Amino acid sequence: MEKGQISVQTENIFPIIKKFLYSDQEIFLRELISNAMDATSKLKTLVSKGETNASIEDLTIDVILNEEEGTLTIKDQGIGMNESEVKKYLNQVAFSSAEDFIKKYKDEASIIGHFGLGFYSSFMVSKKVEVRSKSYKKSKGVTWTCTGDPEFELDSNDKKDRGTEVKLFIDDESKEFLEKQRIQGLLDKYCKFLPFPIRFGTKEKITYEGEGEDRKEIKELEDNLINNTKPAWKKRPASLKDEHYKDFYKELYPYSSPPLFWIHLNIDYPFNLTGILYFPKLGNNLELQKNKIQLYSNQVYVTDEVKDIVPEFLTLLHGVIDSPDIPLNVSRSYLQSDSNVKKITGYITKKVAERLGRIFKKDREKYNGHWQDIGVFVKYGMISEEKFYDKAEKFALLKNTEGKHFTIDEYKEEIQAVQTDKYDKIVMLYTNDAKAQDSYIKAAQEKSYDVLVMDTVIDNHFMQHLESKLGNVTFVRVDSDIVDNLVQKDEEKESVLSEKQQEKIKGLFEAKLEDKKNSISLKALSPEVHPVVITKPEFMRRMQEMQAMQGMDLGPMGESYNIVVNTNNPLISDKLLKMKSKEKKEDFVEYLYNLALLNQNMLKGSDMTEFIKKSLEFIK
Repeated sequence: MEKGQISVQTENIFPIIKKFLYSDQEIFLRELISNAMDATSKLKTLVSKGETNASIEDLTIDVILNEEEGTLTIKDQGIGMNESEVKKYLNQVAFSSAEDFIKKYKDEASIIGHFGLGFYSSFMVSKKVEVRSKSYKKSKGVTWTCTGDPEFELDSNDKKDRGTEVKLFIDDESKEFLEKQRIQGLLDKYCKFLPFPIRFGTKEKITYEGEGEDRKEIKELEDNLINNTKPAWKKRPASLKDEHYKDFYKELYPYSSPPLFWIHLNIDYPFNLTGILYFPKLGNNLELQKNKIQLYSNQVYVTDEVKDIVPEFLTLLHGVIDSPDIPLNVSRSYLQSDSNVKKITGYITKKVAERLGRIFKKDREKYNGHWQDIGVFVKYGMISEEKFYDKAEKFALLKNTEGKHFTIDEYKEEIQAVQTDKYDKIVMLYTNDAKAQDSYIKAAQEKSYDVLVMDTVIDNHFMQHLESKLGNVTFVRVDSDIVDNLVQKDEEKESVLSEKQQEKIKGLFEAKLEDKKNSISLKALSPEVHPVVITKPEFMRRMQEMQAMQGMDLGPMGESYNIVVNTNNPLISDKLLKMKSKEKKEDFVEYLYNLALLNQNMLKGSDMTEFIKKSLEFIK
């Protein structure tokens, strides 16, 4: 037996490993299985080059849990190590065998680990680590043992089979890693798509035999295989059909609705990147949709926090990105800044835009049908990414209240003749609640105006962004005071009331509504337009809605609106003026005002109760 000290640059590296090097204890299992994958991949490379005739029929990696003994073992049938290799690789912290191998076989080998420290993560959960290994070359087996300090023991053993077993004697603080369910969960999380089979004991398989009363349930044990060794993103796109992509989506997200469509990423220059990104059905709650993209490095799961590698708007997509060129820190827990990351980000953005553009051109009707689900995503991208905006401007859609879809250019052409104001700006009328604003929509349509539906969480920002980009376009909500100006431009109506009668009407409203602190104006609109209309300045409404999204409150300023009295409506020009009782006039003014509030969904609580009571009295 030989004893020695691990070659390290600091006197006691193990506390550093335990406390600072790795952000999460559980990744020890990922690191050890990655090492086993390395060893297996190396063997396969050597066989393919004719440097060994070792059998590679079964390259399964076993994870063995022994609760009674308090151990967890990772066993591979890979390249193995002889005594000199154990001394070299296990005794020199941060000296990675993967680095040596890559230099020699960089064109053939697919090596996962680039960090010699990966193995030492095992000391985060272990009081002792025992490594038994036998090289594929003719040599004795060797056992390396360490109890978490710089001292180790090295001895020969009678191991017959090629490969390495790493046995962890789990410490008292980490007993959770002796629970079968916990280990199963970690294997599912980190190892689901690794390239060589991983077996974690056995599982019960139930089959049925016979029919009717003779039907029997048969229980038998089978290998509990963890991973899909050939996931869809590693296959050639030409070999996959739609059902393969959908099946893989189910594998990633078992309880989700089927995706709308997908993009298969496959690039080998100037960086290596594969993956599949899916377009899910997006709801209005964007936060629920985020962080569904999984990042892998050579099929090893790294994280689902991909904001550093994909633009913010792309985090709404689902799927997998796999690249060995993504620079990770030593614990693989976060990305390090690198020019490759920017290149990858740009590439993914470009591919997503190209895919959407192709679908739009190939099948416009199908694309229109998907707009409800992808519109938020496209708008988000246009707001946040200049390069995406330039491409998306051609396939971003606007939908009107009739359910028709237009590109931005198509819609400008559609409404320009009728909806251009005195400043030569194209006025795009919109509703953010078609039911609540129905009367305003109908009034606009009677004037041959078209109304867009802009009711997603992001539309306020999107409209503002389009206004700044297009220059000659302004968005106006259908119940805005500016809409009335549009009406005035088309029909310069005269009031049926004399100036004296108008002053009298205004005085009645000002006297009754003096505590409302909102502007009251008289306008000669069409007789069909409501007697009293509540409008809000467009800029004030947008400011209020944007701040509400951020949890802010504009206070009294946010409650300001305009009270517009239509002097040409018969209820004003005829009924109100002919009332004799001052009290009846005041009640009628208040009733018409409350009716206008109700139309804007602004009548609440006790005011609503009182309004209903008054309405019943009027009916009587």
